[in-house]
Amino acid sequence: MQKKFNPVTLIAVLAFIGFTFVTVNWPTNAASRDFSAKNTAVTDNLTEDAAFRLYDLLSLDSLGLQKQAFELAVRGWEKLKQQGQISRDAIMTIADFSQPSARKRLYVLDLESGKLLYNTYVAHGRNSGREMASSYSNRPSSYKSSPGFYRTEETYYGSNGYSLRLEGLEKGINDNADRRAIVMHGAPYVNEKFISQQGFIGRSQGCPAIPQNMARPIINAIKGGSCLFIYSPAPVYAQQSQLVR
Repeated sequence: MQKKFNPVTLIAVLAFIGFTFVTVNWPTNAASRDFSAKNTAVTDNLTEDAAFRLYDLLSLDSLGLQKQAFELAVRGWEKLKQQGQISRDAIMTIADFSQPSARKRLYVLDLESGKLLYNTYVAHGRNSGREMASSYSNRPSSYKSSPGFYRTEETYYGSNGYSLRLEGLEKGINDNADRRAIVMHGAPYVNEKFISQQGFIGRSQGCPAIPQNMARPIINAIKGGSCLFIYSPAPVYAQQSQLVR
């Protein structure tokens, strides 16, 4: 289904707002919907206000994406773009772990065309919590999720099929991603059957696992140098991250 909006200028009017954080326990050791908006390319000279306007245009709040998660994603994305850390800056992916896993909490955005490309389920690490991810770690063998910003790398075929390597970009927060083999892949436990049986999807060993039938199109859409942000509402993340300050 396609939802259209009237032409607007995204370099617009919203003032940046402050953040209110939800406290969670984070050890310091640390079906696709396609919306189109006319004339909404935002990657050149993007401002935070323009991005927030896109949040409203696509009604991302109605799809469950917390505005705080979006704000932090945009702030870090802008810094990574300025630093030359991401080569495909038109694509931004957000995993909103303030939501339970029974919600479609993965959002793939094309900022150039002003479209939400995908909105689907994504798993968190099995030791991060059951329905909710409430505990995070950067340690190998923790089987927990690591929050923060990642750069998508190359694809490969592994034990979980078609997969996408991820480079953790935040020191002490997620920079052990490669050592931990944290990748994006499809998983048979990420589907609505699991939700109907137990009230939440299955959990991974720390990887942002997605539905098997959507793995290839999503991975192909975001591979090769785009930004992935795993949002944690834990105050300690925002305090330690250099990218969201």
